[in-house]
Amino acid sequence: MTSEIVPVDASMVAQLQAISVRTFTETFAPFNSESDIQKHNEARYNQPKLLQELAQADSDFFFIYHEQNLAGYLKLNRGKAQSEPMSADYLEVERIYILERFKRLGLGKALMDYAFAYARAAQLKKLWLGVWEHNKGALAFYASMGYQPISEHVFTLGGSQQRDLIMAIELDEGVKTL
Repeated sequence: MTSEIVPVDASMVAQLQAISVRTFTETFAPFNSESDIQKHNEARYNQPKLLQELAQADSDFFFIYHEQNLAGYLKLNRGKAQSEPMSADYLEVERIYILERFKRLGLGKALMDYAFAYARAAQLKKLWLGVWEHNKGALAFYASMGYQPISEHVFTLGGSQQRDLIMAIELDEGVKTL
């Protein structure tokens, strides 16, 4: 099994849109109304919005391919691009999504390892992310890597207000492996 992580640029926006909509829908549609999922996908994953995000100097997207098939993606934010006010030594893992058929192949861990390496290369000290309080699989995955809850925020999905836990890890504490 081979996997490859590559940076995403503006020429790949159609692929980014397609995988964003598909992974978000696969992950959250079973727990939310079709209307809320559709509103979210239209607002957050339209091509002009994604092109704006791709142009943001402090944000980076990466695709992960598994055996030459696009399997998922990662979005990282530094500085003022972070979705919550955090200090300059934090890196946000804003999005980490794997298509359902590629889950449990170690690709999420590969993307998270990539985020840790990215943070170290940028001399950042902490990583953080928001995760829906009812996403038990993701919560267990992040906890197994050493992330700890530090706060919470409200995530608006269509017309629904949901609670995300903010989890963080300090790089100098070391990173647990799965």
